[in-house]
Amino acid sequence: MEKDPTEVIRKAVMPMLPRNRLRDDRDHKLKIFSGNEHPFHDRPLEPFVMPPRQDGLASDPTEAGEDNLASLWEEDAGDADDVFAADASPDPADAVVDEVLAARVRAVVESTPEDQIPSALADMVVDFNEPLLAAILVSAAESCSGKKLLLLFKSAGKNNPAAKSLANLEIVVDKIADSDGIDKMDVYLLWDLVKEMGAVPGSVNTQVLNKLLAMFWKLEKSKAALEAFDMFSELGCAPDGDSYYLAIQAAGRKSMIDAAWRVCEGMVGSGCFPDGEKVGDIVTFFCKKKKVKEAHSVYMAAKEKKVQAPTSALTFVVSALARNDETINTALELLEEYQGESLKDAGQSYAAVIHGLCKTNNVEDAKKVLTRMVNLGPAPGSAVFNFVITALSKNGEMEDAKGLMRVMENQGICPDIYTYSVIMGGYAKGGMMDEAHALLRDAKKIHPRLSRVTYHTLIRGYCKMEEFEKALECLKEMKEDGMEPNMDEYNKLIQSLCLKALDWRTAENLLKEMEDGGLCLKGTTRSLIAAVKELEMDELSKASQEA
Repeated sequence: MEKDPTEVIRKAVMPMLPRNRLRDDRDHKLKIFSGNEHPFHDRPLEPFVMPPRQDGLASDPTEAGEDNLASLWEEDAGDADDVFAADASPDPADAVVDEVLAARVRAVVESTPEDQIPSALADMVVDFNEPLLAAILVSAAESCSGKKLLLLFKSAGKNNPAAKSLANLEIVVDKIADSDGIDKMDVYLLWDLVKEMGAVPGSVNTQVLNKLLAMFWKLEKSKAALEAFDMFSELGCAPDGDSYYLAIQAAGRKSMIDAAWRVCEGMVGSGCFPDGEKVGDIVTFFCKKKKVKEAHSVYMAAKEKKVQAPTSALTFVVSALARNDETINTALELLEEYQGESLKDAGQSYAAVIHGLCKTNNVEDAKKVLTRMVNLGPAPGSAVFNFVITALSKNGEMEDAKGLMRVMENQGICPDIYTYSVIMGGYAKGGMMDEAHALLRDAKKIHPRLSRVTYHTLIRGYCKMEEFEKALECLKEMKEDGMEPNMDEYNKLIQSLCLKALDWRTAENLLKEMEDGGLCLKGTTRSLIAAVKELEMDELSKASQEA
């Protein structure tokens, strides 16, 4: 029987055609060879031109003998049925993108208003596949809004569900996430799409969900972010460290502390932490929200997993722990975290711990920490010394307090007026007024102008000891040093003179001195002078009558 010329041509030239000229069905392939118009092109394909004759092969395949054609087919291409069988179910990744069609679809998407895109694409009757949709999405991402890409993605998915791949979804998500102004409605539409796709395993991944969490965080939609986080398992995804971080931060935007801690507990339980910087953010967040113990537990759990929060976060948690009497010892233990280079940034933490220890009257541990600072660093400042000196002075441990002042001087730190005043107060409290006054003279050598508190401390001390002459001398010294007494100094002296010495005359002189200086004595103290004076007059009258 005579061979069909078309079939002979097909078998002869098929091995010579580039593989990207093949199509999904045989009839369509034959249309290409016969020069028929491509269904998506505006012009017919160029007719196929046979290559030059080689090695005795006839230029016209119809002139070649059947044996030669069969031999050529076997040598160059194998069995033709194998070729078509292999091409019957092509790998989507190997599919060829019709660039002309992709450009047409892109032009329609670019020029069509958002609300009309679904109907415009439906009118085009495009047979979408994954590579075609990917090519359109990538090229349109530069000029189209995120919502247009989202509508294109959904329309293509209705035409062919296989086009709705994870890779294509990621293109849409990246476009919406990277927009200058994230649109709330676009994000919610995207979230609905993600939930829909999540019904098919492998259609959504953790990275896509993390980007959604980040968008909800930026929009301050904390409840939506927590809903998305809670659906990780339902959508077939496992949260990673960034997932926990984003959910915690999103909850924090609306001060949803309990919800944030619930997520944080899941993070600690899973042992899946973000990087050290983000762990530091979480620790700092809980410290600011007065969840100090929780912040400490996160810091320690991350450390066990070899995730080290930055020194700034450590400083935050130590300072927060040190402010609470119940957790001051935990703060003391955390000082061991500062090693090597980090010690240079530990000054604030050491100061906070020493202050906390002194506040709870744990002066011995405070002295130990201060000694460690002097020997190993970080170098203590005058405030740290003053914390301990104050605690020692209140406890009457004056020799130790005075000794620390000498250590200050050895460290190149000049004791300030507060240091002198605190130690003088300790001496005065213990009735050691000579030592207190001697310290005043030492202070005046270093500080030309002292504080009012310094003189007030001495005046009160002398009045307590009922050494009123020295108290008055101290008041005079205060004036000579260029510091005018205020009502507190006068009031204390007048009350002591009246109640203890019954010396209304000196008190009255002080009252006149006050008034000359423009000060007004309280009515109760003024009445006290009059009462003591009247009492003395009554006593004198009674005595004269008895005589």
